[in-house]
Amino acid sequence: MKYVAIRPKIINRYTLIFCLGILFCNSNFLSAQNRPNVLIMLTDDQGYGDLGSHGNPYLKTPNIEEIGKQGLEMTHFFSYPNCSATRAAILTGRYPYRTGVTGVTQVDHLMNTSEETIAEILSKNGYRTGIFGKWHLGDNAPMRPTDQGFQEALVHKGGGIGQAAGPAGNTYFDPILEHNNKSKKYEGYCDDIFTDAALDFISTKSDKPFFTYLATNLPHFPLEVPEEKADPYRKIGLHEDNARTYGMIDNIDANVGRVLKRLKKLGIEDNTLVIFLSDNGPRNRRTKNDVYPGRWVSNLRGTKTSVYECGTRVPFFVQWPSHVKKAQTTNTMGAVIDVLPTILDVCDIAPSKEVKIDGRSLLPLWKNEPTDFNDREFITQMHYGPTVFKYMHFAIRTQKYKLVSPHDDPHHILYQPKDEELKEVLANLELYDIENDPSERINLAGDHPEIVENLLSRYENWFDEVTEERDSKGIQRIYLGNAMQRSTNLSQFDWGGPRVISKNELGHWRVKTEAGLYNVSFDLPSLENDGMAHLKYKELHLELPIVKNQKKVVFRDVTLPEGKGNFHAFLKTERLAKGPLFVDVERVD
Repeated sequence: MKYVAIRPKIINRYTLIFCLGILFCNSNFLSAQNRPNVLIMLTDDQGYGDLGSHGNPYLKTPNIEEIGKQGLEMTHFFSYPNCSATRAAILTGRYPYRTGVTGVTQVDHLMNTSEETIAEILSKNGYRTGIFGKWHLGDNAPMRPTDQGFQEALVHKGGGIGQAAGPAGNTYFDPILEHNNKSKKYEGYCDDIFTDAALDFISTKSDKPFFTYLATNLPHFPLEVPEEKADPYRKIGLHEDNARTYGMIDNIDANVGRVLKRLKKLGIEDNTLVIFLSDNGPRNRRTKNDVYPGRWVSNLRGTKTSVYECGTRVPFFVQWPSHVKKAQTTNTMGAVIDVLPTILDVCDIAPSKEVKIDGRSLLPLWKNEPTDFNDREFITQMHYGPTVFKYMHFAIRTQKYKLVSPHDDPHHILYQPKDEELKEVLANLELYDIENDPSERINLAGDHPEIVENLLSRYENWFDEVTEERDSKGIQRIYLGNAMQRSTNLSQFDWGGPRVISKNELGHWRVKTEAGLYNVSFDLPSLENDGMAHLKYKELHLELPIVKNQKKVVFRDVTLPEGKGNFHAFLKTERLAKGPLFVDVERVD
């Protein structure tokens, strides 16, 4: 009888343990079902003035503006002045200098794989994650979107379609894109293709919420757009570049409308957080300090790559109907480093205590809860080349004041200036009362040296901190022969070295290799003479003859050692070597 009496208790105990185990294992899944969907729509080089609601007399953007009408517009939201840095900040909530990102090419855009992105965090918490459009933080393992938390990825390579990272001759029409790391040719216009894929992802039936990152490459150069989009702007007499740019923004606006309509049709509009923003200000190719004739910039100073307002102040709209009241506007400063902590707050997910998050949640501000953003700062700086320099081309901005150290040609800040030059830079810092002088016309540095010293000290402390963290990690290397990617395409977009920074004629790739047997092929530029192709890595140095007009050369069954180093591939048809167009490294053992 004892046995009979005890047995039900044992069964109940184990049954309870079993049920609790199931509940625990599925807790993330169950909580994820109650969490909101998240949608970020990011444009490329769309300036603050490229919106009808910002006074643009030529451009109408009703669908983008509808997001603000259904929610809130932050009129003073700030990015970094270039593509990759802003993207790293959005995805990590950290200053891009911490992540290894300072520029847009030549190893400066390779985000350290140790960074935990919003896609990785949401994926761990039961979300479906997808990116559609522009990544621009590394095309090879371990830096690809699929290596950094995205379960679905349709992207172009490099910083733009038609650049050195992608297939030769690739255009915005019928482009070759990377779908989950496999190249595929698509039909149609790139922005429409990315939007179609995002809509399919959003519409997929699932018990999991989604994180959709629709990062169009428009209106980035080259200015390729359907003629019917540009024609209306040509007819009113706009500069051709403006007509094409506005045609591209018109295309963006139409696709934003498609996305909003789909959310409503699916009945998920109320429980979907929608964020729309741009990565930096408008690009210019006419002069250093102005934009195309007739380009509307809302009376802001500078362009893309500038640390003046036009380079960093970007459109920002958000809607979340069930939580954010309609038709709100705030001039409180927000920044791209705030996107990740805000999304985590929205999704009720605690950030890692082991990672320094530089941004802060904007959700209390959006919900009109008591907040104190008055003394916060946002710091921007931009360099090219792997070495960063204090005091060069930076800005520190608070709600009221902005300290600026501008540079006319930040693409060529290549070496640490000498002391005399640095003294001149520091003597010519500019200070603006940005609340009362948003056009940055009245330099107050001479009138308020105490404010200059305070902001300069805050900048110096920031630089020392983020640079120390950056240096401790080192430059992110491309993996060769790793199980993540056994065949790797090395492009001129990702190489580094002195002649890359100057004329992009010859460089090397910083790699980490798995020991093994490889085939290494070079795609050759136009050869006017016979010569030799060279492959060098650590102690290895191989040569093969090449002849005039040859298109490809292949080094077969090459044994590469395990380790880290610089991978060199170059051609000598005269005394001065030059590089191949692409190098394919395939592990064959």
